[in-house]
Amino acid sequence: MATPWLPLTESEQLQALVQESHEHPVIIFKHSTTCSISAAAKSKIERQWPDASLPADTAIYYLDLLRFRPISGQIASELGVEHQSPQLLMLQDGQVRYHASHMSIRLSEAGEAVVSK
Repeated sequence: MATPWLPLTESEQLQALVQESHEHPVIIFKHSTTCSISAAAKSKIERQWPDASLPADTAIYYLDLLRFRPISGQIASELGVEHQSPQLLMLQDGQVRYHASHMSIRLSEAGEAVVSK
C-alpha cells in the first residue's frame, strides 16, 4: 500500500489540520527535496506505513520545505515545536503527541503516542 500523502501547501491549512486532529490523528512530514537525509527519512516512512500501528483514518500531510518554507515557521510558532528537517509531527486532539527529526523518525512511536478514545 502506498503512503497516502496529502499536500500541505497553504498556511490556512494548518488551523484546519489542528481541527481535523480532533477527529483522527494527523501527521505532518516536513521534507527538504534536495537533502539526502530527508529523502532517506521519507523512504523509511513509506516502507513503515503499511505496518504502522496508526489508526486507519490517520491523515499524513507532506510539506515541501523548499516551496513552502513559511508554513514550517508557522508550524513551529503555532504548535511550539522547533523547526527541523526532515521532521515528523503527529497531532491528536489539537496537540502535538509525537515529533521526531532526521533518522529518529519512527512511525511505530507515532502510533504508540495515539491516545485511544
